[in-house]
Amino acid sequence: MTEENQSSTPVAIASSNSNPGRDVQRVGTAKYLGEDVTKIHDPVWAVMGNLGDSQCYLGVQTKVAAVQAAMSKRIVEQNRANRLIAPAFTVGVSDGQLNGTPQMRFSLIGRELVNDAASTHLAANQVNGFIAVVACDKPPVGTVAAILEHNVPAVVLSDGSIKPGHHPRTGERIDLVTAFQYATDPDEQARQDVTLNACPGQGSCGGMFTYNTMQTFIGVLGLEPLHMIAPPSDDARRLELFPEQLVDCLVTMTDRGITPRDIVTPASLRNALIVAMAMGGSTNVMLHSVEIARAAGIDLWTQVMSQDEFNELSHRLPVIVNMRPFGEYSMVDVDASGGLPTVVNELLKAGFIDGTTLTCTGATLAEQIERLNPPPADHEVIFSVERPFKETGGLRLLAGNLAPDGGAILKLAGVERGIVDGIFTGKARVFNGERSLIDALDEDSDSFQDNDMVVIRYEGPRGAPGMPEMLDPTSKITSLCRKRDITIALMTDARFSGGSVGLVIGHVAPEAFVGGPIALVEDGDTITVDINADRLDCAELHDPSTLQRRMAAWEARVIANGGTHPDAVTVTHRVLKRMRATGQPALRGGGMIDE
Repeated sequence: MTEENQSSTPVAIASSNSNPGRDVQRVGTAKYLGEDVTKIHDPVWAVMGNLGDSQCYLGVQTKVAAVQAAMSKRIVEQNRANRLIAPAFTVGVSDGQLNGTPQMRFSLIGRELVNDAASTHLAANQVNGFIAVVACDKPPVGTVAAILEHNVPAVVLSDGSIKPGHHPRTGERIDLVTAFQYATDPDEQARQDVTLNACPGQGSCGGMFTYNTMQTFIGVLGLEPLHMIAPPSDDARRLELFPEQLVDCLVTMTDRGITPRDIVTPASLRNALIVAMAMGGSTNVMLHSVEIARAAGIDLWTQVMSQDEFNELSHRLPVIVNMRPFGEYSMVDVDASGGLPTVVNELLKAGFIDGTTLTCTGATLAEQIERLNPPPADHEVIFSVERPFKETGGLRLLAGNLAPDGGAILKLAGVERGIVDGIFTGKARVFNGERSLIDALDEDSDSFQDNDMVVIRYEGPRGAPGMPEMLDPTSKITSLCRKRDITIALMTDARFSGGSVGLVIGHVAPEAFVGGPIALVEDGDTITVDINADRLDCAELHDPSTLQRRMAAWEARVIANGGTHPDAVTVTHRVLKRMRATGQPALRGGGMIDE
């Protein structure tokens, strides 16, 4: 807008809801932003980005600026009855920087706080058209939850992945997970080589870790155009092409009256889960999908698919990508091989997903694929269902006497050894908290034996509180197992990074903090993982008298300690206290819902 348009010439700004007290700030803001002051009562468009202290977020601000410019241009060119407010940002944390520290407890909580911040922004400013630029793995879910709760036309843009690094001496590709796995290497130069080169640019984790699992999920869900998921963060299309296309989507949704809850349905949620499984996605999807469904007014386990249906799919759904951490390639390679459209097309052709679901483009999922016309699977990075990379689905839900309500999660795609004829049997080695395990791995790794079942407890949603992910200990265990050619399994009431590999089982519930069966396991107990029957059991707890005796002893310690078990940490931070008071079990998303 020119300086003349911003002059003091009187303009008509009065409306039925005008008030000089409110109008003066709106006029002042419009002048400062170079916008038309006569539109201060028009419907609001807005853009928001996720920011935090890591490489994950470095590309967000430039993309927010590009989207803001595209929205402003469209309003002017089409003389749309909209006003554009200044961009807003939420605070995110960096899982990679916090793993193995007490601060990791804030990671999942960050999802909730992003939801709070985005919800406040959308509601307080009466936003009726919204584009969100999201990064890392928890902030996108919090943002999407807020979008669904507010339920006005909205589109998501993932910031994009970081490109893999290269080892300076061998030339091999390396990434963040490589660095965690090298942490126990006694060769300081080897550690330095990886540390200085594993993450060479901007963008979120590049493998099929939680970030790409959730961006894939959001794209298949219909809230982001499919072709925008896979390009890396520094791809020129993200600044030069995608912003205008996102505004196209927003205009289409607005003009056709399409809202996020029209897009996020039981059918689209089912599609998104299936694609995440077929790509060997992160176990965190089982927390985040529940939360996204909740925000859309949908109960995932009753309206989308039951645990039995999930496992039935897992038994017959193959993994069709060769991606880190269980394979070789990163999301940038998926992009070069056809991107998410090729993956979705393979699953559509095989009849695994429903192509009739609506998307933010105004087209159905199948119509979007037809328009994009992706190449076929190359059987190097992306595989077909008929010739998959792995024969069975990436995730499995386990029930049993350690998880009486089910929901314990195993990433089958990441299991490297230890399961024979579908069964693993090990001896429990119990640790009350992640730190005690990390200390044992650092100081006495020789004490760990083949077929140990490490148990980490009091790290659940309320116990930690915050349900931290266990990338540090799982990486150390993976390195130890590879070095000694042994199997060390792990189960916990916490969760895992999408980069974790090995025979690791998370989300075991009820958690130890509330007296779940995991709290009653003792060193030397026999733990069985049976993926034929999808069970997780402790042999000793099958005996009613043993179960009763151990439960009584646990309750006595709780009473003696004033109502909280002494092995659970004491918390004083206001947000951690809120999480402890309101934290939900994993099967309900693991978040802070006080209803």
